[in-house]
Amino acid sequence: MPSGGCMCGNVRYEAAGQPEASVLCHCLDCRKIGGSTYSSNSVYSEDGFKVTKGTPKEHKKVADGGNEIVSKFCGDCGSTMWREGSTFAGKRIVKAGTLDDTSIIDNFKADAELYTTHRPKWVGPQEGADQKDAMS
Repeated sequence: MPSGGCMCGNVRYEAAGQPEASVLCHCLDCRKIGGSTYSSNSVYSEDGFKVTKGTPKEHKKVADGGNEIVSKFCGDCGSTMWREGSTFAGKRIVKAGTLDDTSIIDNFKADAELYTTHRPKWVGPQEGADQKDAMS
């Protein structure tokens, strides 16, 4: 069962099973949250996803796609660990870098790239990944 948490360890979570998808997101929100060019996300079902330690804080906003999205983060160190919202009903969009098993990032193969119009020109499309200008 994959587990993960924030940088300081005050919030921990577990996700049952394997990720349903691996997605790179180039939206401007993901840039801001991660402080980088895009986010690497593992998509898990909300069934079997649970917080095992602490209580994450949340930040709600209307995302680029027009729906509200909720970011769950540690109130102490600020690490965003996952996002959820109606666009991803029944799913948890886990920031893959917060998972304990580093082989998930080492072996990350994107199924899709979202908001490719925001992808930096020096970052090429991932081979075999669906390329989407938005969420559709």
